[in-house]
Order: sequence, then structure tokens, then C-alpha cells
Amino acid sequence: MSVDTSPQPTERADIVRRATLLNRLTIGWNAVEGVVAIAAGVAASSVSLVAFGLDSGIEVSAALVLAWRLHQERRSGCQLPADDRARRLVAWSFVALATYVSVMATIDLVGRDEPEASTLGIAIAALSLIVMPVLAAAKRRLAVSLGSQAAIAEAAQTNVCTMLSAALLVGLSANAVLGWWWADPIAGLTIAGVSAWMAVRTFRAESLEHTCCG
Repeated sequence: MSVDTSPQPTERADIVRRATLLNRLTIGWNAVEGVVAIAAGVAASSVSLVAFGLDSGIEVSAALVLAWRLHQERRSGCQLPADDRARRLVAWSFVALATYVSVMATIDLVGRDEPEASTLGIAIAALSLIVMPVLAAAKRRLAVSLGSQAAIAEAAQTNVCTMLSAALLVGLSANAVLGWWWADPIAGLTIAGVSAWMAVRTFRAESLEHTCCG
């Protein structure tokens, strides 16, 4: 005899409420992070910083997609078609980022476009490396409880931001301290590669079992 392990309506409503709160925090943080990173990247001619800022923008768009998904549940209950649609949109956002950044990083690498050192960029990368793992872990716990692959994908994107923060920090620091100009476009290509990998994973994701969305 199987046991129903899905959350009860009251408990699920609380999970949706907490997921919505984390979703809003994600939008706010990444909006600020993206603007600062892109501005610093343009000032320093750093493709990795601009790519990181664009990733923050895509994280905002993914969070907005998830906000729509959570709104659909609050209005009409958990619906698998809405969840699948949101998941695919998140996956395409990874594709867009990987395509753009790989092209720009390759151009800079081949053309030997040397970026300037960016103290602001190093600071934003270090701060993101502290904030993102905590936010990603909290979001993934709620996503599993929701049984939402869209929420899982969006939490994974936040986790990717952690890895990208580390790559960015290494690249910017190597350029600033050691003068390794090529570390910047290499960091950009790392961002593109991770984004492409996440796109494939998100496209292939299946609905979770034992939930209203399973």
C-alpha cells in the first residue's frame, strides 16, 4: 500500500508562499548585481564581467518565469503544463547566454583584447560567492517539496551563478594580480560552457513523482 507523501493543501500553500519570497529576493539581488557587473565590465572591457552581468539578467528572467508559475498555482492549483512551459523557458535562457558569451569570449581571446583590472568586479564576484550558495540551497529544498522541475531548474540556475562567481573571481584576480589578460575570456568561456550544460540538463528534466505536479 503506497503512502501519500505530498504536502497537504495548507502546508503546500506555505511552501508556495516561501518560494515566492525567495523568488522576489532573487529578482532584487540579481537586478542590482547585473547592473553593477555590466557597468564594471563595460568600464574595464571585461567580457567575463559583462557575461556575469548578463547571467544575472537571465537569472532575473528565469525568476520572473517562476513567478508566473507560482502565480498559476495560487490561482488554479498545481498544473503540469504550466510547470513544463516554465521549465523550457528557463532552458532557453541558458542557451541564449551560452551562445552570446561563447562568441564574445572567443572574439576577445583571438583578438587579444586585454581588459583592465576591476576592483568593483572582484568585489561583486566575492559577494555573490557568499550569497548565492545559501539562496540556491534554500530554493532547491522548496522546489523538491513543490515537485516542480521549473523551480528545480531555476534553483539550479542560482547554483550555476555560484560556480560562475568563482570562475569570475579567479579570472579577474589573475588579470589584476598577475596580468594574465587571457584569464578573463577563459572565465567567459567557462561561463558559456556551464550554461550550455545546464541548458541540456533542464531540457531533459522530467516531472518529479509523488507530488501534484508528478
